[in-house]
Amino acid sequence: MVTTQNADSVLKSYYLDVIGEQLDKSVNPFLAAIRKTTADVWGRDVRKVVRYGLAGGVGAGTEDGALPKTNGTNYAQFVSTLKNLYGTIEISDKAIRASSSNEGAFVNLLNDEMEALVKSSSYNFGRMLFGDGSGKLATVTDVADGNVVDSVQNLAEGMIVDVYASAGTLKTAAVTVKTIDRAAKKITLSDGTLAANDYLVVQNSKDLELTGLKAIFAKTGTLYGVDKATNSWLVPYIKDSFGAISENALQAAIDAVEENGGGKVNFIVCSWGVRRALIDALSSFRRMDAVTIEGGFTALSFGGIPVVADRFCPAGTIYLLNTDDFALHQLCDWQWLEGEDGKVLKQIPGKPVYTATLVKYAELMCYRPCGQGCLTGVTEK
Repeated sequence: MVTTQNADSVLKSYYLDVIGEQLDKSVNPFLAAIRKTTADVWGRDVRKVVRYGLAGGVGAGTEDGALPKTNGTNYAQFVSTLKNLYGTIEISDKAIRASSSNEGAFVNLLNDEMEALVKSSSYNFGRMLFGDGSGKLATVTDVADGNVVDSVQNLAEGMIVDVYASAGTLKTAAVTVKTIDRAAKKITLSDGTLAANDYLVVQNSKDLELTGLKAIFAKTGTLYGVDKATNSWLVPYIKDSFGAISENALQAAIDAVEENGGGKVNFIVCSWGVRRALIDALSSFRRMDAVTIEGGFTALSFGGIPVVADRFCPAGTIYLLNTDDFALHQLCDWQWLEGEDGKVLKQIPGKPVYTATLVKYAELMCYRPCGQGCLTGVTEK
């Protein structure tokens, strides 16, 4: 007979490992390529000492002249707070009782909940990789003829969001995105009135998300507590208004990134329209190869470098990355939140519903920003 007790046991003994593997390896090619580590985690923070530049101490001279002078190795300390990543499922008491005498039906119920959790989690974590940590999804541009936003790329029906005024004050909390007209970039919410310059944030997530590529490629400000204005090695290679893509133009950009940072580009992420343009450029030379990368994904190959299109990559953009310079620092791998009684499936007070929450405390770090590149304004197909 199926009970909440054995359902709790199944969640811990079977589904945890399966979901953890899916979220880390099978939902996003870029995330799958990034190393996961518990190193350099101190309490609530990640503290990583990184080396930059050259130490000196090398030079030519005479037989009896002075030896080269060294100024020591250059170090900087990156500090960032671990971000709290959550995923929650809900199962009604009625559903549990309805399948209590049918183990197959209950397994199907759990499978459906787990699939929904993986889908929602992979969507949001994939989005975070391209964000700046603010959690901002879209900004309202016009309300005269419906709620028009600047982009619907990061929005999906059913998302629960908070609405903030342009000044950063909370206007409406926990409202649902009901409809999205993607062609017109119009949305409707379950509650509240929007005004121009309001913006949407995933519920309870303002300024609490992973430090993604948008923050790493920002030209100004601070990164992991270090000021970019006085540390030029924190600024990646950026080429705006790239224009039409060609094999030579892309290779020239890769060469510039490698010359700028001294590393090796081993992973390319772009928008779907850019990938179509690249396929068009390469197909004329019949140079279209495919490679299988970490996580079992298939990618287009450019000179042996995998090229992956991502739904959250901004339009007309190419990221030229060295994944060896990235790591997802985590306090632990995915775990269920447990109560004092050790149970993960708990009743919501006052409701005939049970809930379980998956959690990971982690932060994304790039140790060598100058070894990465970004091309914008790429002509899409």
